[in-house]
Amino acid sequence: MSHGDAVSQPLPRPARVGPDEWRAVAVSFAYFFCVLAAYYVVRPVRDQLSAAVGSTQLPWFYAATFLATLALTPVFGALVARYPRRVVVPVVHAFFIACLLGFVPLFTHQGLLGPRALGTVFFVWISVFNLFIVSVFWSFMADVWDDLQARRLFPLIALGGTAGAIAGPMLTRALVGVIGVAPLLVVSAALLALALACVAWLGGWARLHGNRRHDPGHESAVGGGILDGLRQVFANPFMRTMAVLMLLADCIGTVNYALVVDYSGATFDDAISRTRFAADLDLAANLLQVVVQLTLTRWMLVRWGAGPVIGVWATAVTAALVLVAVSDNPYAPAIGAMPLVAVALIVGRGLAYGMVGPARESLYTRVPRNLRYKGKNAVDTAVWRFGDLSVALSMNALRSVGVAVPGLAGLAALAAATSGVLGWRLARRVERPADAPVPAVSPT
Repeated sequence: MSHGDAVSQPLPRPARVGPDEWRAVAVSFAYFFCVLAAYYVVRPVRDQLSAAVGSTQLPWFYAATFLATLALTPVFGALVARYPRRVVVPVVHAFFIACLLGFVPLFTHQGLLGPRALGTVFFVWISVFNLFIVSVFWSFMADVWDDLQARRLFPLIALGGTAGAIAGPMLTRALVGVIGVAPLLVVSAALLALALACVAWLGGWARLHGNRRHDPGHESAVGGGILDGLRQVFANPFMRTMAVLMLLADCIGTVNYALVVDYSGATFDDAISRTRFAADLDLAANLLQVVVQLTLTRWMLVRWGAGPVIGVWATAVTAALVLVAVSDNPYAPAIGAMPLVAVALIVGRGLAYGMVGPARESLYTRVPRNLRYKGKNAVDTAVWRFGDLSVALSMNALRSVGVAVPGLAGLAALAAATSGVLGWRLARRVERPADAPVPAVSPT
């Protein structure tokens, strides 16, 4: 059966994990768990440092992070062009491990760098760390698994990240009072070292249990120039659409987040209540993510491919945001104690990681390696941070001319609907049957 046939012909039942895949799925799960746990262990460290400069400076932080990712993207492109996968992925992990350990003296001896400077530098670094390490993870997954495997297994593997996102803050809460702030960076570095061990094991497994892509040349250097990733964003139709989808996702996520922050600030008088409310949101979104990954996403990806998954996500998110836009009081309780703005955030965040994430990453298995490593990294880092900055500045401008909650929610709903249409069309083009015309996804 061809890969195109798998999309056009529904399977009789959701395919199971094969007997020769279980160990690799478990290691992939553990890899993603370690990556996101490492990030969430140190994210509270970033957040408490950000308080030293105040939220009004966040656009500057976004700008600095965007410039940093813009500068590092060609560096990553040069590594991918010149060195094979077995070198590039470990080097990226080793770089971030070294950086984490390098920050330890700055946190231990506070006189080396003032709180404001340390907060600024660490905010930018941790943002870059999150983008690159997660992007490299999914590029590696798209290289190890083929298209049919991705649609069966990526929703399960993505649960490792969800578990890591829950375990990381729990580790921080349990350890910070015992070992202090600086040793948390060592804990994060240790988790990344475990992730590096997973990379080594999966590389060996891929060579021994080859599918159509595990030939000797598949692990070779990608080649090309160091700016290919940024060029692909503009020149390649597939990557250009992926970049637009990323910007639209930025609009949805930033608007949802801003509306909930405004509600929290207007409703709760103390930090404990605001923290508890934020934790409730995270828990609800994570639970929704787990449920859809284990049920709806995997079933739909296997039977029909990424297009319908993206369509269902867009419909649900658009509906939630439209309810906020037309509501007389979007801050009034809608489900239990949760107001409509919070429900929209939970739906948007939970389905973004539970549905769109696995669907989006599965599409990268259908394009050349040059796009999977270079163009994908540019979208996941530089384009994402450009979107953060652009949306934050645009929201400030809209508020200055009187645009309130309904207007902002309406614009986000429009972004969600547009994203659904573009994502559906892209998935249909990439996943078309093998005998159809080849889509324009050349590695330019």
